[in-house]
Amino acid sequence: MPKMKTKSAAKKRFRFTASGKAKHGVVGKRHGMSKRGNRFLRQATGMAIVSEPDTRILTRNFFPYER
Repeated sequence: MPKMKTKSAAKKRFRFTASGKAKHGVVGKRHGMSKRGNRFLRQATGMAIVSEPDTRILTRNFFPYER
């Protein structure tokens, strides 16, 4: 049986922590910054943790060889 492949789109959008939680980039910062408040822009830096049910979906369907 051939190897299962990791989805390339998911590989570019998600990372996993050492404990197995999934992280994603914060949404809403690609364009249209003049419409957004300074507080939103400050808080929307870095990465955010994906919810537990969505992490299960990610690991089952898109990352077959993750923890």
